[in-house]
Amino acid sequence: MDPGLSWARLAEMDARTPSLPPDIAGRFAAIVGEAYAVRDPAEIAPYLIEPRAKFHGRTALVLRPGSAGEVSDILRLANQTGTPIVPQGGNTGVVGGQVPDASGGQVIVSLSRLNGIREVDTDGDTMTVEAGVVLAAAQAAADAADRLFPLSLASEGSCEIGGNVSTNAGGTAVLAYGNMRNLVLGLEVVLPTGEVWEGLRRLRKDNTGYDLRDLFVGAEGTLGIITAAVLRLFPKPRGTSVAFVGVKDPDAALALLDIARAQAASGLTAFELIPRIAIDVVLRHVPGTRDPLAGVHDWYVLFEVSSSRSEADAEQTVEAIFGEGVARDVVEDGVQARSLDQANAFWRIRHTLSEVQKEEGGSIKHDVAVPVAAVPEFIRRANAAVTAMIPGARPFPFGHVGDGNIHYNISQPVGADKAAFLARWDEVNQRVHGIVADLGGTISAEHGIGTLKRGMLAAVKPPIELDLMRRIKAAFDPNGILNPGKVL
Repeated sequence: MDPGLSWARLAEMDARTPSLPPDIAGRFAAIVGEAYAVRDPAEIAPYLIEPRAKFHGRTALVLRPGSAGEVSDILRLANQTGTPIVPQGGNTGVVGGQVPDASGGQVIVSLSRLNGIREVDTDGDTMTVEAGVVLAAAQAAADAADRLFPLSLASEGSCEIGGNVSTNAGGTAVLAYGNMRNLVLGLEVVLPTGEVWEGLRRLRKDNTGYDLRDLFVGAEGTLGIITAAVLRLFPKPRGTSVAFVGVKDPDAALALLDIARAQAASGLTAFELIPRIAIDVVLRHVPGTRDPLAGVHDWYVLFEVSSSRSEADAEQTVEAIFGEGVARDVVEDGVQARSLDQANAFWRIRHTLSEVQKEEGGSIKHDVAVPVAAVPEFIRRANAAVTAMIPGARPFPFGHVGDGNIHYNISQPVGADKAAFLARWDEVNQRVHGIVADLGGTISAEHGIGTLKRGMLAAVKPPIELDLMRRIKAAFDPNGILNPGKVL
């Protein structure tokens, strides 16, 4: 959060007369009980702003239901009274999808109390969890059953499963396991009318009509509130090995990806591209971090191989990838983690990249994807464009090159005025997104649309797609009470 916006300051800003009628607020509070109806502005403040502090809303009431039944009662009352509802999970989203508007009339429904792990089925390799289960807790529950739940995000210690499903979260393991859509078998969803769809099916195959599940995955809480999910589990790898290598440029990284895929096949579970500027920023601002390699390289790749057989097998595969990369003049230098601590140190560098950029001043961000083969061209063209627009701007592209998803961020010029730099956000977005479109890519790979990118959809979606999306929204939520103003 922007240090200028303390919780106390936010509470002061929101201690104005609310737009929600007191009698309506009282009826909502009665559903969850006063202990779970948050009205104090100081307690409400953390719910009103997202991690980048780009969106700040107002509300007079945060409801913390403890069951799907209570969520149902909340939405039934909201539908009757025309009260807009904003669902919120761990509040880690960065496009404003979980933040209320400035009217003060929207009610936040926090799903954090729905945090039960209902069942782990090792025969079927599934786990049924409630929406408020923190991702790290889901990972731990799978691990305790000798299984793997592979979704991995920098925010996994605080993001929640309901939000992961609602945003179709991606992360570092998409290359091998897919994004959240690929990891969900069934859902329990409360509709805007208060009706509950009991769709917690554990089937791998079900061709009985329209797949309603896929409508809610990635809908960002605009069609229904997810209260539970059946997640896919996988056999836990018997060994993993991580390597950090220096390469000349993104083209070399792409060549190394080809080598890694040929050597590891589905065992290649992560392949991340990192520029030198990112290493320098992490070393400056994250205590305890070390440069992974002795020499300086323009670009780096962090990759991981998992084996269903043994640790030795994973290590041998990494060694084979490294050896072929050196022989083909693709890899300049590298190091293979020889301990869990060393592997974690490598991953720590990667996982701090989004957060650490704020230490360098303003950062204009993009979450884009292009065809994998186009990643080097995209980075070259985007770098040239933004540095021509803003001399001294520092491109900071990194991310999941194995699936084409690049977090194309730009740090302000050294010594520049932060506000003046950030004022050019839309202008820079338009230029970068134009390059993405030219290469057949997307303006949102894993962060969603929310409020931030809502106005951009008309430029990247054909009219028929937008019309179909609006028809679906109208069919599920004819009164427009659920997360209004988001996505569409």
